[in-house]
Amino acid sequence: MTNQDTVRGRTGPTGPADTPETVTAADPADPADAAAPVGPVGPADGRERPDLSARWDSEPLDLAAYLERIGYDGPLEPTFDTLRALQSAHLEAIAFEGLNPYLGLPVPLDIGSLQDKMVYGRRGGYCHEQNTLFGTVLDRLGFHVTGRNARMLMGADERVVTARGHAILSVVIDGTDWHVDVGIGNVGPRGPIPLAEGAQVFTGPWEYRMERTDLGHWLLRYRRPQDGEWFNVVQFTEEVHYRSDYADANIIAATHGSSPITRQPIVAHNGDRVRYALSGRTLNTYLPNGEKSTRELGAEDVPGALRSEFGIHLTEEQADELVRRLGAPSGAAAETAPADL
Repeated sequence: MTNQDTVRGRTGPTGPADTPETVTAADPADPADAAAPVGPVGPADGRERPDLSARWDSEPLDLAAYLERIGYDGPLEPTFDTLRALQSAHLEAIAFEGLNPYLGLPVPLDIGSLQDKMVYGRRGGYCHEQNTLFGTVLDRLGFHVTGRNARMLMGADERVVTARGHAILSVVIDGTDWHVDVGIGNVGPRGPIPLAEGAQVFTGPWEYRMERTDLGHWLLRYRRPQDGEWFNVVQFTEEVHYRSDYADANIIAATHGSSPITRQPIVAHNGDRVRYALSGRTLNTYLPNGEKSTRELGAEDVPGALRSEFGIHLTEEQADELVRRLGAPSGAAAETAPADL
């Protein structure tokens, strides 16, 4: 079995789960339906898009600077191999982080602000920032990319109705709909996952499975290396979401008192061979063999760990404010950390 994006067969009448096959997202009666545009599509679609809010606004994108930021110099044609390579490079270079909400700083989603922060400023971002930037890059390159919105489960039963608010992407290539997400932290896949019931995919050494719930929602699951158990990550439908939808959800994520990223630093690096997660001042390291190590950091050590483990470069003022907040008696470091992943 290959290491990167190996897809196993579907379960059920189509064959056993361990039979290798090429999985497609659907089997439409009319093959043309598979490529029909369903939302804010890329220039390869060839149609005029009348609503500016439906566009990814890729014209201001500094593509050369983005590619340099993620260390990518490979092909740029809108193919599956390009998509997979770009996603892997993006995740290796740009960490998940929600530091701006914790520091009381704004989180704008226009492409200029996203570039200033994540490309030129060598910072990270959370789902609305990351997937807006990545979707814009894919749009510029000619991919058929649309936005979607998911319900975060993070281990909860799929029958639990959590709020929608996690930004994700759909990329259609040769009729196959691929789930793409560069903004979910250290439990997310490092490559595209096909929307095909029962598809199992290795992205690097990390294994994922796409299922359907009783309500017909797509359910992404992750096999925990420490015990081999399947962990529910997100569930979602195929409804298209636009930049305006992301903007509304982003306000809640960035400012509401119940949002975890407003209460403590939450940072994650989704690496190929090692994954890091920082919750408050607790730094966890995860390996594909299930090994986990934990370190409690002093407040003054956190900015250095952000640079060394996550590649995040704060300004001096931001670093000082982070240390001050973490060192306060009622600081967010006392908040309960997320479930062990």
